[in-house]
Amino acid sequence: MTVDWELLERCVQESAPLDLAIAAQMTELEPPELLRLVALAHELRLRVHGSDTELEALVSAKTGGCPEDCRFCSQSVHYRTGVAPHPFLDPLEVVERAKAAKAAGARQFCIVAAVRGPSDGLLRSACLAARLVRNEVGLEVHCSLGILDERAARMLADAGVRRYNHNLECARSFFPQVVTTHTWEERYETCLAAKRAGLELCSGGIFGMGEGWSERLEFAEQLRSLEPVEIPINFLDPRPGTPLGSRPLLQPLEAIHIVALFRLLFPRATIRVSGGRERVLRDLQALALLAGANGIVLGNYLTTQGRSAEADLVMLRDLGLSASLE
Repeated sequence: MTVDWELLERCVQESAPLDLAIAAQMTELEPPELLRLVALAHELRLRVHGSDTELEALVSAKTGGCPEDCRFCSQSVHYRTGVAPHPFLDPLEVVERAKAAKAAGARQFCIVAAVRGPSDGLLRSACLAARLVRNEVGLEVHCSLGILDERAARMLADAGVRRYNHNLECARSFFPQVVTTHTWEERYETCLAAKRAGLELCSGGIFGMGEGWSERLEFAEQLRSLEPVEIPINFLDPRPGTPLGSRPLLQPLEAIHIVALFRLLFPRATIRVSGGRERVLRDLQALALLAGANGIVLGNYLTTQGRSAEADLVMLRDLGLSASLE
């Protein structure tokens, strides 16, 4: 398939989203051409977002015991993974975690709970924690609490939560191979409920679960209909004890390819390389930030270790990129 590089370059110059049909031409690039794609994705990132990089830290405020059967997740009650469950943290403990995140360089803080959806009690605790973090620590607060209705979404918005994370995870056609205890449509409706309540939407997925490029482009098309302001790009880090625990890791250049194409498909969204980046990208982590990504998760993830915030901040400085202070 011939790649229309002239059209691609024009899209970059105009900061216009790449057509999915053109993106399909670019899924089988060899390394020399892939580096050309990477360079164009970085140019687009700089044109639209400048050098600022969004740094977000996570807190697993409620860990384990989730009733859903997501095949990638070590927090599901359906699998024996060794993850020790705990109830929702005291909101004052969440504040202490936020203070530590801010000291490490984070400017955004996401409160995450492993649940199908929040109970009234958990929702009240999350709202209190969000108010405290915003007022006492001064970080932008995000939440990820599973499936929401509009009432719950409005409560979070009223508590000062700015952005709600609810990943579609993958293409609708591939979803039954990943989760069976809830539907792709339930996830999609939660995203809509969050937007109707006035929350910014953060929605992305996990790559490397067995999907191909056709499913990745289908996924991109479905995300476009939601217009998220942020798209987390997670790479499967196979967790022992889960059904996907024996899957091979994505190759680093394939992961870079995904980041670059999603930047070109979503010029104005924050593309945040997130879970699995350390293990999948290995020595190519910096290249992801030259392939269009303008956000990272700083520090540890929910049940896995990241790398030190200091190492990431050095990487940004070495690349001539800055940490967003907003």
